[in-house]
Amino acid sequence: MIFVTGGAGFIGANFVHFWLRQYDEPVLVLDALTYAGNLESLASFASDPRYHFAHVDICNRHAVAALLAQYRPRAILHFAAESHVDRSIHGPGEFIRTNVQGTFELLEAARAYWHELRDAEKAAFRFLHVSTDEVYGSLGPTDPPFSETTPYAPNSPYSASKAASDHLVRAWHHTYGLPTLTTNCSNNYGPYQFPEKLIPLMIHNALAGKPLPVYGDGQNVRDWMYVEDHCRAIARVLEAGRPGETYNIGGHNEVKNIDVVHTVCNLLDELRPREDGNSYRAQIAFVADRPGHDRRYAIDARKIERELGWTPQETFATGLRKTVQWYLDHPDWVAHVTSGEYLRWVDRHYGAQAGERAGGEN
Repeated sequence: MIFVTGGAGFIGANFVHFWLRQYDEPVLVLDALTYAGNLESLASFASDPRYHFAHVDICNRHAVAALLAQYRPRAILHFAAESHVDRSIHGPGEFIRTNVQGTFELLEAARAYWHELRDAEKAAFRFLHVSTDEVYGSLGPTDPPFSETTPYAPNSPYSASKAASDHLVRAWHHTYGLPTLTTNCSNNYGPYQFPEKLIPLMIHNALAGKPLPVYGDGQNVRDWMYVEDHCRAIARVLEAGRPGETYNIGGHNEVKNIDVVHTVCNLLDELRPREDGNSYRAQIAFVADRPGHDRRYAIDARKIERELGWTPQETFATGLRKTVQWYLDHPDWVAHVTSGEYLRWVDRHYGAQAGERAGGEN
């Protein structure tokens, strides 16, 4: 069995889907079910005997320890995190609690569990920490992409909290010998992504006839990766990654935000045209940039390709088409996830202009 923290969130849920399609090994999902955790994303596994769920906050070390003792997993895959930059600017405390304190509590529970394993089980155990390229800061137009040795320079409360968690994972390996693996990924997109992020927000607002808000001049560049490619990479790192190592995972798709929005509009024009015959591009609205908005991210993924043989299978064009089609095919999922607490949070933080607020890449 493996444990997947944050398995009801975007990347975690996609990983569970990928894992249970590819392997027979059971999964226990641990999730606190905050606003971005949605069990509807895992509903298809409700009767699958390989799927187990525990409504647990990773900050509760004793609850995690009890689950470790009960299920005795061979690995913990740590996806659980607060991940939206805008939210971290408005309320950094939750990011420190979940991303830093939560990772610490999880590491301590894992260390105690690992210490009591038999030698063969101890040698096989892995703690895989899923992180972000944002810990490296911002790149200039001609700077080389982030590598595993790029110095950390986080610029938002979110990226600072993830940087702190990365350092904790590294320290628990070097100090205590815990067999950890860390992955730093570029921007993910795909099914089940909460519509505060750029791509699903553009799809959601376009179909609702709302403005498509783009921060600043729209020239910010991100390296976009289809989420299933990321899931394949994580499975490969779990299988063959060297303990104590970090692996950068990127999509080899540097695209400006405005070009992302244009491409989404083009796909919607094709797949779900507006009734008035106009392009969805007419709904694009540039809004004031967010504080500390990093200009460019890019990942050098040669290490994982060289050592583990992973490369992305989807181009941005193929992955984005799949993504837009998925949201068009699943309006009920979108409707449910954009109700209740999400709308209350948007209203509380963005007020009457919420519909014109930009979608963050992260």
